[in-house]
Amino acid sequence: MPATGDSADLQADTPPPPDSPTPSEVYEHLDDDAHLRELGYENKFERKMSLSANFALGFVYLSPMVSVVSIFALGISTAGPPAIFWIFLIAGGQLLVALVFGEVVSQFPLAGGLYQWGRRLWNGRYAWWMAWIYVFGITIGITTTALFSSDFIASLFWGTDAEPSITASPVQKLTITLSVITICLLLNMAGTKTLARISQIGLICEIAGIMVIGLYLLIFERKQPFSVFFDTMGAGGSSPYFFAFLGASLVGLYMFYGFESCGEVAEETPNPARAIPVSMVLTVVIGMVVAVIAFSGYVLAAPNLQAIVAGEDSNPIPAILHDSMGMIGTKLFLLTVLTSFIAGVMGQQAAVSRLVYSFARDGMFPGSALFSKTAKKRHVPINALIAVNVLPVLLVIFVFYSPDSLFRIAAFQMLAGYFAFQMVVLAALRMRLKGWKPGGPWSLGRSGLVINIGALIYGIVAMVILAKPSADTSLPFYDRWIALIGFLVVAVVGLVYLLVAKPDRKSTAPEGDAIEIAQRLRAGRA
Repeated sequence: MPATGDSADLQADTPPPPDSPTPSEVYEHLDDDAHLRELGYENKFERKMSLSANFALGFVYLSPMVSVVSIFALGISTAGPPAIFWIFLIAGGQLLVALVFGEVVSQFPLAGGLYQWGRRLWNGRYAWWMAWIYVFGITIGITTTALFSSDFIASLFWGTDAEPSITASPVQKLTITLSVITICLLLNMAGTKTLARISQIGLICEIAGIMVIGLYLLIFERKQPFSVFFDTMGAGGSSPYFFAFLGASLVGLYMFYGFESCGEVAEETPNPARAIPVSMVLTVVIGMVVAVIAFSGYVLAAPNLQAIVAGEDSNPIPAILHDSMGMIGTKLFLLTVLTSFIAGVMGQQAAVSRLVYSFARDGMFPGSALFSKTAKKRHVPINALIAVNVLPVLLVIFVFYSPDSLFRIAAFQMLAGYFAFQMVVLAALRMRLKGWKPGGPWSLGRSGLVINIGALIYGIVAMVILAKPSADTSLPFYDRWIALIGFLVVAVVGLVYLLVAKPDRKSTAPEGDAIEIAQRLRAGRA
């Protein structure tokens, strides 16, 4: 449990246990919990997630390694090597969003992240609808990340010198994906300390796998000239290349997603008002750098890049690695990929379970009494953790019968996530125009308004891109528009429930008080 300030808790003549905080950390936690009480809550978690662990959680959730290996073939086959430029475009836009989030979380370091930010910047009804949509988006993220792991895990266990790249069969994909979800759930149920350790291990694997192998491929195994990044290699066929390039947008949009999870565990992080904004910004910036290294390394080391552009190899990375590093090197890399996938799924499970917990704690979620509980020994919301994995299991079974739906499900996931992001950005802009000056210790100062407007414009453009139909006109209408249709179904069902059941009226939690809280925090520091 966090320190309470009672002198009986601090025995001078008793040696502290190995994991006990130092005196300075104790007082820091007292300040954290005082900030939390100022916001109307008592902490029910343990603050065992350090700055490095918090950054690791966001980084492995964003996971440049997982994103690149998952989307690489799609991006290259859609737009050729120039697809890499989406990494720069999306990273720039998401950095604006991360900066806005940083100011908000610095004032409101609460479990539940986006839901709490929307509630305090606007009101409970606004936050409820946003969180409803976001829960579906992030829950489906568990599904897609686990599904994307199946080909790489199959290549790890069954790849050979003759066939290093294995595309998992439907039964293998089903079995592997359900196993990944289950293992990650069990590890998450072990507690915050386990989540922090797995996140840090995942971070090490990410950095080692990308920086070491990516740089090795760039320096020693380059088979293509750097000019290839300006060569479409016939991607897009006879249609204008702009549409092909637009079709590859998922390369960046899918990648820079997850930095907000740093804020979901704010009540488990020491000094969150300062640490979490830094974690989110570092996640985006460092994620961009390592993603570019990884993506460019695979492109330049590909012995038959034209075949990948033509769509003849749907899982080319194991073959690229095998050609450059041999079977042992390939297996070691795939092992780090497996670790990153596990850490990424765990991060998504943790983030959405804290959101559901925070939602339920305010009496706003169906079954609030059940989902607002935390385990007595491990201090994690076990019931919420179990519940948020039900939909991923059902979707995995759906993909078993409709295997071509995976990327379109991923597009819906991103559209829902981006919409929730922009609801927070819009709420922050609205509150700024009403006179809000963020009161947390981490602030953008006078540039906050300009950055906020830029983040909103970027987000609207990104949502338009995500909502566009598939370029494959042979697909049925509902299949081409599945991302937008799925989003509208979730949004409309949530809105109807909100208007009929009025869950926001069941809660007395604070709302719309950003200006008042900012003034009180500044006065307290003075």
